[in-house]
Amino acid sequence: MSTPRFLTLPPGVSRTIVESSRGPFAALEALPGSRVPERCPALLLPGLTGSKEDFLAMLQTLAASGRRVVAIDMRGQHETPGPDDPDAYGRAALGGDLVALLEALGPDPVHLVGHSFGGLVAREAVLAGPARPASLTLMSSGPSAVTGPSADKARALRDAIPELGMAAIWSIGMEPDYVASGVQGEILAFLKDRTLGNSEAGLVGMSREILTAPDRVDELAKHCGDTGLRTLVLYGEDDDVWDPRVQAEMAERLGAAKVVIPSAAHSPAWEAPETTAAALSDFWNLCEHSLK
Repeated sequence: MSTPRFLTLPPGVSRTIVESSRGPFAALEALPGSRVPERCPALLLPGLTGSKEDFLAMLQTLAASGRRVVAIDMRGQHETPGPDDPDAYGRAALGGDLVALLEALGPDPVHLVGHSFGGLVAREAVLAGPARPASLTLMSSGPSAVTGPSADKARALRDAIPELGMAAIWSIGMEPDYVASGVQGEILAFLKDRTLGNSEAGLVGMSREILTAPDRVDELAKHCGDTGLRTLVLYGEDDDVWDPRVQAEMAERLGAAKVVIPSAAHSPAWEAPETTAAALSDFWNLCEHSLK
């Protein structure tokens, strides 16, 4: 894959394609300095309107501990192709893609991280049964569908795309806000490229899914208890999508470890990358110690 002109990658991070039984997935890959991984790999899954680049600021730090770290675009996101049918973007279908990716990145068990909507997809993959990740991290994700202002935004996106299209939504509703907030240069160019590169059908389908996701926390807790899968709930102290109190309660129901990232909101991997990477590495190392 050629490197887009919009975003400069740090040393040690490269663009690649992960081939799987469910098709190709665009990815960012980071390896340790030796280029020889010594620990279990990790797979990072973005949220609904996100992409693999959301994890860019912490990929080097995560890989430095001796592991291969891969962040992907889900089907229909940014640089991964997807069908023009909103029904193809259900949580179960996306979870099936994730199972295939875990198999492709093996044979060692893979640490799985799902951000926001990606956390709901990761949960589906785990509950489907075949996948046996080394650990599961739900990052800024919730027990069920979004509510309140976040639900209003998801409904607005779902309803506006068929009528206006993403090009008009970008020009009218997104770009002016980014410019007003001081986003410039290659970041603004990247955001436009990503926004217009996303499958419109995928955005509609995933918006439906984040508005209707059921609470499956008790099922996941039972699965973790039965299989020994260790789980981490990680979120910013100022998360404005799922209330931090809701995420804390989810962690308690799961019997999961919990990390609250100071000075971060809904995107701790971007807002506090070093703190978030340290928390993930500590958790992964602990899980690997228990696997021995």
